[in-house]
Amino acid sequence: MNLENIELVAQSAIRIINESRKIIYFDPFKLENKFSKDADYIFITHPHYDHFSPEDILDIKNNNTIIIVPFELLEKCLELGFNKNKIFTVEVNNDYQLDDLSFNTVPAYNLNKDFHKKEFDWVGYVINIDNTIIYIAGDTDNIPEIQNINCDIAFVPVGGTYTMTYMEAADLVKRIKPKIAIPIHYKTIVGTYEDALNFQKELDGKINSIILMK
Repeated sequence: MNLENIELVAQSAIRIINESRKIIYFDPFKLENKFSKDADYIFITHPHYDHFSPEDILDIKNNNTIIIVPFELLEKCLELGFNKNKIFTVEVNNDYQLDDLSFNTVPAYNLNKDFHKKEFDWVGYVINIDNTIIYIAGDTDNIPEIQNINCDIAFVPVGGTYTMTYMEAADLVKRIKPKIAIPIHYKTIVGTYEDALNFQKELDGKINSIILMK
């Protein structure tokens, strides 16, 4: 996959254009009208406002947009004007096929804080886009269930407070060994650009790390 087709807009808001020119968003947030009605797919990891942002979803939604969400967000998607056949609900620890996208859901939760409880069954995604396996961690700590993920690109939170710290994220990445690691979830609410830099330093060149948001 061409990294020029991957953009980290803010927080955990990732925008990917695949080889078929389909536009895939993950947790759109603070898009600030940069894009308009261009989403083919919108993946949501959990209901928090910086991941499920109605304002940003409506900015990029069109009549053909399919939104992929944990089941608890079904009603909210209907309220946003999505037809039921354009809402694809997921549960944790399942494999899915949607058009030409294959993906599975993995747990995303906190170990020692209550912001993201395990019993909420919120998710991260491991998705195949153009034969590149991409892991979108969502808001999570370095939990046992994700320590054997096989992926080419890993998007991992590094800001701490609500998620793992940059050191914990680096420990995870060194364990799963993606080809590329990209820090997310910093600079917007908590965490700083320095967290991204420190994450990169912790990897010590053993894993290629790219900072998309400066």
